[in-house]
Amino acid sequence: MPQAKAATQDFVSVRDIKENVVIQKDGQMLMVLLASSINFALKSLDEQRAVLAQFQTFLNTLDFTLQIYVQSRRLNIAPYLEVLHGLENKQDNDLMQTQLREYIEFIRGFTDKVDVMSKSFFVVVPYSPTKINISKGITNLFTPGQKTAALPDDMRFEEHRIQLEQRVGVVTDGLARVGVRTITLDTDDLVEFYYHIYNPGDSTGSAPIIDKV
Repeated sequence: MPQAKAATQDFVSVRDIKENVVIQKDGQMLMVLLASSINFALKSLDEQRAVLAQFQTFLNTLDFTLQIYVQSRRLNIAPYLEVLHGLENKQDNDLMQTQLREYIEFIRGFTDKVDVMSKSFFVVVPYSPTKINISKGITNLFTPGQKTAALPDDMRFEEHRIQLEQRVGVVTDGLARVGVRTITLDTDDLVEFYYHIYNPGDSTGSAPIIDKV
């Protein structure tokens, strides 16, 4: 008897996304922060030591785990070139028009030879509700007979969300002292975030969430 092929959904850990919270199949809840970067190499030696010491202090204050995720995507340069073409057509000065045209050709030639990548930094903050009873969960729609953790009711979900937000606040304040700004991804941003995780081949384009920090 041939072995049944696994469905794509079997490899997706996300059960639901609700009110900016990711609920996994095992019942764990997550919130994802988009973090800014700091140019560590341009800082003085004393500043670098201060940043490292502050980051170490931040990590030592945590009583829960974190996941730091770096996402690299090939930057779609076409919209930028369209803007430059629009500026070129509006130029009254022939010299400026020529310089813009040459610059456009330089950018197009450069990006044809080199992949220009954009990097985004994310911090995943988890929270596991106590007493998760998977045996009383509902049947997985994608894998008949397999149980998954039941989704919490609205009251319990709100309680868990508040606990998770408290953790997010600790992380946000700790990273701010290091000089890293963060924002919490909303539901739409989370859908896009996980889409690109599970569709790594579709890496072209710039994510709108990147411009929020």
